[in-house]
Amino acid sequence: MKRILTLVFLMIVGSSVYAQKTKIQWLSFDEATTMNQDNPKMLIIDVYTDWCGWCKKMDKETFTDEGVIKYINENFYAVKLDAENSKKKFEFRGKEYTEESMARAMRVSSYPNFVIMDAAMENITQLPGYREPEAFLKDLVATIEKFTGK
Repeated sequence: MKRILTLVFLMIVGSSVYAQKTKIQWLSFDEATTMNQDNPKMLIIDVYTDWCGWCKKMDKETFTDEGVIKYINENFYAVKLDAENSKKKFEFRGKEYTEESMARAMRVSSYPNFVIMDAAMENITQLPGYREPEAFLKDLVATIEKFTGK
């Protein structure tokens, strides 16, 4: 009986560790810019609002797809940015921003919207609107190829 309980326990722990590894590693804007200094990578910034149904659908359906998760975690620093949060402040290029003011500075006016920044922290493109996993992955691959030649 102890063996069975031990085996069940190990399976539960193992599955929770696996589940933790199969999520997008979302960062704050500050965390992503700091990490980018040591290991330059493109950023994908998910600009969303709490009331946006399509944003929630992206979280539930697209951002849980294993292919999307793997591609984003390998090729980008992923950032969530609440376009209506005027409380959370951070500094970027010598200026203070809130998530709301950064979304405005990026000229985001619809949600969801995915701003892609290159490793030099320059906005290079936006991917507005909901996308199913396959279409989203295709757009990300095309963006990487277009801007990095890979």
